[in-house]
Amino acid sequence: MFKYLFLLLFCILMHPVFCNDDLFDAIIKLGPKGSGNENLVKQWSSVEKMSSADIPSFFYIMNQANDLGDNWIRAAIFEIIEKSGGDSLPKEEIIKFIKDYNNEGSSRRSAFDFLSSAVPQIAESLIPTFIEDPEPSLRREGVQLLLNQAGDLENELQAIEAYEYALGKARDVDQIEYACKELKGLGKQIDLAQKMGFLTEWKVIGPFDNSSRNGFNIPYSPENTLDSINKKHEGKNGPVAWQTFSTSDRLGLLDLNQPFGHIKEVLCYAYAEFDSMQDQMVQFRIGSKNAWKLWINDELIFARDEYHRGATRVDQFILDGNLRKGKNRILVKVCQNEQTESWTKQWEFCFRITDLSGTKLQSLN
Repeated sequence: MFKYLFLLLFCILMHPVFCNDDLFDAIIKLGPKGSGNENLVKQWSSVEKMSSADIPSFFYIMNQANDLGDNWIRAAIFEIIEKSGGDSLPKEEIIKFIKDYNNEGSSRRSAFDFLSSAVPQIAESLIPTFIEDPEPSLRREGVQLLLNQAGDLENELQAIEAYEYALGKARDVDQIEYACKELKGLGKQIDLAQKMGFLTEWKVIGPFDNSSRNGFNIPYSPENTLDSINKKHEGKNGPVAWQTFSTSDRLGLLDLNQPFGHIKEVLCYAYAEFDSMQDQMVQFRIGSKNAWKLWINDELIFARDEYHRGATRVDQFILDGNLRKGKNRILVKVCQNEQTESWTKQWEFCFRITDLSGTKLQSLN
C-alpha cells in the first residue's frame, strides 16, 4: 500500500496537470484468466491524452504490475510514442529509473530496452555501468562488453588480465565458460567448479525404493533422523550405509549411477555441510533432470516431482533461502523413475550456493 501511494505521489509531482490514477490502478489489478481486463479497457482511452513525458510513470507502475500488466504498459508506451513521434523523450528520467536499484530488475530491463530502441547511443553508454548490476540480464550486457574488449586486445598479458576481470564479474554459465576457454587458449587454466562454487564433496546413501514413483513422497529414514549420517538404514535391497562420493566434473555434476549402478525405480540421498561465516540470505542453485527435494537445516526448501524434461543445467532452479552462522546441513533427495530410453539414464544433480547477486559463497570448513 505504501509503495503504491509513493507511486501516485511521484506521478502527481511529475505531472501536476494530468495523472490518471484509475488507469494505473486497473493495470496493477490485472489478474489471471482475464480478471480486470474489462475495467482496463474502459480506462484505456486515457492513454490518448498522454504525452511522452508520462512514460516514466508507466515504468514505475511496472514495478507493481504482473507480466500481463507489463504487456499492457508496453502497448501504452508504444501508442504514446507512435502518437507523439518520439519527440521530447524524458531521457534523463528514464536513465534515473534504470540506475535506481530500488526498482524491480525486470522493470529496469524494460526501460533499458525501450531506451535502446529509442536512443541507442545513450543506452550503449550505460552498459559499462552494468558490470555490478543486481539484475542478471543487465549485468550480462556489461560482462559481454568486457569480454568483447578483452578479445580485441593484442597483448596477451593484458588479455589475460581483462578476461580474468570479466570472469570475476560474470554470473551466466555460458559467459563464464567462454572466459575460461579464452584463458586456456592464452595458457591460463581455471578450475571452473571451484570458481563457481560447486559443492563437490558429499556423502550419499541408497538405493531406496521408488517403484511407481511413489518414493518421492515416502519419508525414508535419512529424512527423519538427525544423526542418520552415522547409522545404517534399510534400503530397497537390504541395509545401506552412507558413503563418501565426490566429483571432478568441471561443472560439479554428481553422477549417481557411479556409486549405485545403472538401476531404475530407485532414489538416494546426498548430504553435505556448509560452514557460513554469518547469518545471511542466499540462493541455493540446483540442476537436475530427475525428481528431487532439498532440505536446509531440516527445513524443506523445494520439491520437484518431474522426470527427464530436457537436460540437467547449471542453476536450473534458483531458490532463495537462509544460512545460519556456522555449520549448515544440506540434504538432497534425488529420484530415478522406471523409463529405460537412453535419454532417461541420467541420475544426477549439481549444486552451489551464492549470494543474491549470483556470486559464489565459499564454505569455511
